[in-house]
Amino acid sequence: MGNLLTDDTRTVLRLTGADVRPFLQGIVTNDVGRLGPDRALYAALLTPQGKYLFDFILVDAGDAVLLDVASDGADQLAARLGMYRLRRDVTIAPAGLSVVLAWPGGDWPAADGALAVADPRHPDLGLRIYAADPAAVHAALGGDPAPAAAYEALRIGLGVPARGSELIPGESYILEAGFERFRGVDFRKGCYVGQEVTARMKHRAELRRGLARVAIHGDTPAAGSPVMAGDRAAGRICSALGGRGIAQLRFDRADGPLTAGAARIEVLERL
Repeated sequence: MGNLLTDDTRTVLRLTGADVRPFLQGIVTNDVGRLGPDRALYAALLTPQGKYLFDFILVDAGDAVLLDVASDGADQLAARLGMYRLRRDVTIAPAGLSVVLAWPGGDWPAADGALAVADPRHPDLGLRIYAADPAAVHAALGGDPAPAAAYEALRIGLGVPARGSELIPGESYILEAGFERFRGVDFRKGCYVGQEVTARMKHRAELRRGLARVAIHGDTPAAGSPVMAGDRAAGRICSALGGRGIAQLRFDRADGPLTAGAARIEVLERL
């Protein structure tokens, strides 16, 4: 049928209260008005200077909104949301749910007591299933248990950015990390934190650097390895696995032959 993986690198926060949606609408990069039972959203929270802090998936849970976020940023995200909350009717708490990944997409049976949504970033990422008992989800769906490396290879092959690899808190700009491609930013909504800088970058003639999907010919370079155009630095490898990678590149130096260590780097697609 497909692959199943309980993703232990994710934490789910639950936001409840009468003001949750307008609260989020004023601070995150996507249009929370589009969030619904059949539509999750990918979004980010930025600094006022437009730099990346956190990315997450927003899920409609009826009387609550779930935030599916990398575990290493969950506590900091909760604290930052609390700072912006002021006197609004918003409660932020751990949801007590695990994230089960099911891919490829398609028809999966329902699992009792679980909430399943299509990953909003790319259809090939399949479903994200939120459940208090992930073992019960595995038993109900009957998919093949998959190693974490299999999902990582899928992510890298699609060019989807991840926190700590392509997305560096306090450094990255989301438009240089493919956020528009992966439906993580809305340019028609109202203001949000970091909106002015993001909008200016959108209307530049061309971004000078950004992410690219690459093929790696030779030994796989370690994350962080410099990408060289001859004797000039052209970027770095962010993630690499199974002959594919995501690289951050200076596009003005990425038209000719590229290398990373002993490997030849072939640019497949700019993100």
